[in-house]
Amino acid sequence: MTGDHQTLALVLFSVFVAVTLAITTWVSRHRHGSAEEFYAGGRLFSPLENGFAIAGDYMSAASFLGISGLIALYGYDGMLYSVGFLVAWLVVLLLVAELVRNCGRFTLADVVAARMAERPVRIAAGTSSVAVSVLYLVAQMVGAGSLVALLLGGSSEAARSWTVIGVGALMVIYVSLGGMRATTWIQIVKAVLLMAGTIALTVLVLLRFHGDVNSLLSTAAERSGHGLDFLAPGLRYGGDWTARLDFISLGLALVLGTAGLPHILSRFYTVPTARAARRSVVWSIGLIGGFYLMTIVLGFGAAALIGPDQVRASNASGNTAVPLLALDLGGGAGSTGGTVLFAIVAAVAFATILAVVAGITLASSASVAHDLYTSLRRRHTKQYSEVTVARVAAAGIGAAAIGLGLLARDLNVAFLVGLAFAVAASANLPVLLYSLFWRKFTTRGAVWSVYGGLIPAVLLVLASPVVSGSPESLFPGVDFHLFPLQNPGVVSIPLGFLAGWIGTVTSPEPPDEARHAETEVRALTGAGAV
Repeated sequence: MTGDHQTLALVLFSVFVAVTLAITTWVSRHRHGSAEEFYAGGRLFSPLENGFAIAGDYMSAASFLGISGLIALYGYDGMLYSVGFLVAWLVVLLLVAELVRNCGRFTLADVVAARMAERPVRIAAGTSSVAVSVLYLVAQMVGAGSLVALLLGGSSEAARSWTVIGVGALMVIYVSLGGMRATTWIQIVKAVLLMAGTIALTVLVLLRFHGDVNSLLSTAAERSGHGLDFLAPGLRYGGDWTARLDFISLGLALVLGTAGLPHILSRFYTVPTARAARRSVVWSIGLIGGFYLMTIVLGFGAAALIGPDQVRASNASGNTAVPLLALDLGGGAGSTGGTVLFAIVAAVAFATILAVVAGITLASSASVAHDLYTSLRRRHTKQYSEVTVARVAAAGIGAAAIGLGLLARDLNVAFLVGLAFAVAASANLPVLLYSLFWRKFTTRGAVWSVYGGLIPAVLLVLASPVVSGSPESLFPGVDFHLFPLQNPGVVSIPLGFLAGWIGTVTSPEPPDEARHAETEVRALTGAGAV
């Protein structure tokens, strides 16, 4: 890229970072230091504000960079991510949002522990929440690295590595100083910027084809080298039974995983009532639905105007399709319009990454402090406040995400998020649904459900082609893969539900009918909710 691209994009990056740091500093001066303030922003946000923040939290680098890239490379099959990410919100709206707000305080473990023995349940749920969060963080780090590699012409691995480290450092600052209130406002600002940028690009793509969607699709198919097969299922997931099973596995993970994501569940605690939580989800569905429809236009637009070969040449996984599309729509390389539009899109994508990593880091540090620390600490040792522990945990989680982000920098970010969704759907969703809806569920069932989904999901990922056995793997030079699918959801999700059932029916303790009845009344009416 030219020096103009770099200068303008870096200026815009710097402006956003300066604004978000100003928000964080302002919030840090006006907070009270309580756990409720740090984890839930004092529960003071309106449904509209929280809806924008949820959308900002959910519309990640995977959505903006990864999905459009997959559509540009694989056509119809890439659209599965857009559809899956959107349909997932129906599960959240119908089964989770209000009930979680009524039953919990700050984390997923609060909901489960309401009717179980607290210590083992909090340790299990806290462990799985941290695992999901770290996987999700890695995807954002990879997106940041891809973006800066494109900005600098793809020649500087050192710059790419330093970008990942810089994003990690910023997210620790946001969380440690500002807590949930600063994170929420950063996400709201980011959601507005991302929607504005996406709308502008979508309008420009449609104008290029005079509003003729059929012309857009036929041009994309023609340039893809696959003809009409580009617009039909099967290009990525239709080769053999393994690819088709991978398709089913990914679909299950995307649709069921959202309801188990810790950073999404924590957003329901930032509003004052369950009704406000439900209205927040309605607002977010409108924003997210419109956004994912536009990513389809951007993906096919990149295929039609840039071509899959050029996208692949820039980044093998397609993560840079949207910035390249912006450059072309603005007039091409060297033009003023192209330079401005490219810089704006790159800055918006970078803002997207910073806002999302802040939300995920806050949720995972809350799990460490509120669930793991409070359960594992010994009475005779020095006691630290939960908020202090959460701030330290944010630094540790940031360091882990930086290390893994450097390792996984050549994988597609949407694909990486698919793995995080699979772990969330396997470990968190079964225990959440059983706790809310099964009267006979016990503590052993809860613990077995979490570990029975989490351990197989992680082991299957490690034994899959994602880690070894192919040129696109994390370790391309070795081959120790035993599991043929890239996404473990089709196996690990049923195992999570099965383990919870087996743990419950073999449990020596009788289910606590009274605590279940109390939890049920609280979940459905809000009586006694925090």
